[in-house]
Amino acid sequence: MEHRANRDALVALPPHPDDWLVLAGDVSESIASVEHALDVLRPKFAQVVWVPGNHELWTVPRSGERERGEARYDAMVAACRARGVLTPEDEYVEWPGDRSLRIAPLFVLYDYSFAPDGIVGADAARAWAAEDGIVAADEALLHPDPHPSIDGWCRARIARTVPRLEEASRTHRLVLVNHWPLRRDLVRIPRVPRYVPWCGTRVTEDWHVRYRAEVVVSGHLHVRATDHRDGVRFEEVSLGYPRDWDAKLGAGTYLRRIL
Repeated sequence: MEHRANRDALVALPPHPDDWLVLAGDVSESIASVEHALDVLRPKFAQVVWVPGNHELWTVPRSGERERGEARYDAMVAACRARGVLTPEDEYVEWPGDRSLRIAPLFVLYDYSFAPDGIVGADAARAWAAEDGIVAADEALLHPDPHPSIDGWCRARIARTVPRLEEASRTHRLVLVNHWPLRRDLVRIPRVPRYVPWCGTRVTEDWHVRYRAEVVVSGHLHVRATDHRDGVRFEEVSLGYPRDWDAKLGAGTYLRRIL
């Protein structure tokens, strides 16, 4: 939403009154802009599902917003709930087209473990990335408050999420929606290959099997892709910056049918 082409595309998107929309993170860097995007999109769809990306969790000085860490995430959740948008803090709801399916919005961060084998820990992963000139903006803008570190916040989110997934998957197949990819082998970012430590956690690599996933959706990479692992479909659905898509085609061209 920081780019005019993206803002205009949301406004121009035609209504889809019978469809649900998954927003897989990185809608905006400010709470106010996320609220604006939701106000534009919510009336166009039967239901909207949102999960946070790293951009939503940034505290950007120019925005004038001071919320950090969990307080910032909680403010985003409150904005969603005020508009009837589902979040990772809500119940996993059944999909209207198939009552054996539930939509599971997730908020699982990263712990730097997507770095290559033998590179262990956040400091080592950051040093490895820096050898190629890569320093993620998260390091300056994404604050883990009140947790001591991003990987500590990630561990807390996993501990909160696993029992919910275990319970839901006993009775339903699941659609897993998380901003960061759940598997390291799906991270293909040729322009910045050493950005991979900020792309997920190895803890989630078998969740598609363990929790009976029908499909897994992510939105972090700015490189749209469809993959299959163990008979499960993975969809990377990010629209990205204006350079990542053709505004002449309209945002509707880039919508992916998940179910």
